[in-house]
Amino acid sequence: MNNQQWTVAARPRGAPVREDFALREQPLARPGEGQMLIQVLYLSVAPVMAMYMSGESIAQRPPLAIGDMLHGRGVGRVLISRHPDYEPGDVVHGQMGWQKYCVTTAPPEDRFYKFQADDLPPHLALGALGMTGFSAYCGFVTVGEPSPGRPVLVSGAAGGVGHLVVQIARILGCEPVVGIAGGPEKCALLAELGCHTSIDYRQGHLAARMREHCPDGFDLYFDNVGGQVLEAALENLAFGARIVLCGSISEYNQAQVSGPANYTRLRRHDASMRGFYVYNHEAGFAAAEATMADWIRRGELRPVQHIVDGFDKLPQALMGLFTGDNTGKQIVRVHDEGEV
Repeated sequence: MNNQQWTVAARPRGAPVREDFALREQPLARPGEGQMLIQVLYLSVAPVMAMYMSGESIAQRPPLAIGDMLHGRGVGRVLISRHPDYEPGDVVHGQMGWQKYCVTTAPPEDRFYKFQADDLPPHLALGALGMTGFSAYCGFVTVGEPSPGRPVLVSGAAGGVGHLVVQIARILGCEPVVGIAGGPEKCALLAELGCHTSIDYRQGHLAARMREHCPDGFDLYFDNVGGQVLEAALENLAFGARIVLCGSISEYNQAQVSGPANYTRLRRHDASMRGFYVYNHEAGFAAAEATMADWIRRGELRPVQHIVDGFDKLPQALMGLFTGDNTGKQIVRVHDEGEV
């Protein structure tokens, strides 16, 4: 049996284009002692992958060279296991890479986790019940420390992490919850998810429109975008406000990135700005998964996932993130769940 993999063909100049990707086929390796062979069912697509392709070393992962397989989290089914903690048939999620089948390292070093909510669809392991959801929950709840009845602002609010954060904020009683997204369709979705109001960033005048929705400033800003949106938020802080830095998609393709020019606004409002790395909160993953799974079962949390069919669609799915094609978490289906 052969395996197919997507590799880096060229360094992206700005947003990735189709010529930056190459498909290769090679014999499928057999798992050795302490390893597993996993059939990849779904693969996550995230903006940070463009940074991996550019040759940057991120989150302790070595930089990708030309010809290397792309990094990527996936959810899959164990076909063969020579690892004592896993059995054939187990559904796991972890760093599988852009390929149809994955042979893990020995022992697994790519942070594999068993999918615990087996009454729910396994693709949720790449969204609300996986690293995307853990980023939303740990970043917002643990790092942000939201207060019921206090105003929250979320950028990239229709994206994979953002659409979960606005719902968590609503569930926890934050008010108002204001989401920033691009275009009327995404803003309409935010209303369905429980945002009290939304801002279409494409219409400009961000700082003024933030002030219109919350004249006394925001208590908590969850930032997925960076750049001009972050600068506008810094103009609209309440006393003691917190800014949580989760992502900065507006800057990923810039040759030179500069910090917000108005960062001194933090001093004026006794405010704080804090980044986080989701794996530093690994001790809280099980509780986050259990809590959000219960919210999903009760209909309080609605995961929004944009699932694209076909392993061959992976490059297109990543490119679409930078033109706003997706709503919610972007996922590619590699194999049908009943396919072996």
